[in-house]
Amino acid sequence: MKLYVVGFGGGDRRNMTIEAETALEKSEIIVGYTVYTDLVKKFFPEKKYISTGMTKETDRVKIALNEAKNKNVSIVCSGDSGVYGMAGLAIEMSAGYPDVEIEIIAGVTSALGGGAVLGAPLTHDFAVISLSDLLTPIEKIIRRIRCASEADFTIVLYNPSSKKRSDYLKKACEIMLEYKSPETVCGYVRNISRDGQESRILTLAELSETSVDMFTTVFIGNSETKVINGKMVTPRGYRNV
Repeated sequence: MKLYVVGFGGGDRRNMTIEAETALEKSEIIVGYTVYTDLVKKFFPEKKYISTGMTKETDRVKIALNEAKNKNVSIVCSGDSGVYGMAGLAIEMSAGYPDVEIEIIAGVTSALGGGAVLGAPLTHDFAVISLSDLLTPIEKIIRRIRCASEADFTIVLYNPSSKKRSDYLKKACEIMLEYKSPETVCGYVRNISRDGQESRILTLAELSETSVDMFTTVFIGNSETKVINGKMVTPRGYRNV
């Protein structure tokens, strides 16, 4: 049978692709992190759900693969299944399940959904970096922030803070301030496409003193990013062609 690895977007059904919705409709069982299955359940209440807690990614994939031996199953991820999602792990672990077909379903990741809320911050080259050091050494994260800042990328930060990492965003901003102006245009969006969505445009200096949570996506502009009619915009240079 088939295992769909589904990126369902931010959580609002309007942001779910037709392909994702079709895969979930075809599935008898939907597997995922508890927060994500709760978001999907209100749209597909008739399905069977299997949920696990945070850091149980391997367990989730194993459950999904075992169930997919005999039926169609979806394992769900917020945003896109291949951007900090389960697609890679599912493919890695599928080697032991030759009878299970894997299909990866793309979704709208936070960089794109949040970027649309703020305006057009990603019109030119950009880098996406997670500040979570659960799976990536903090030294490597710091190096990536430094290199992206020096290269004048617009930067999108995922997982910018948590109870254990309350000062990580401030530390990231301090590194970026070595290469970027304190007046660099920045923005953040919390709960993208979910109840309680909120956003703000601010400077890099202000961002360094701002508290956010793990449901927030942070955008740091490049040297040309500006605010136009209340929107964060990174020009690509069309008017100069």
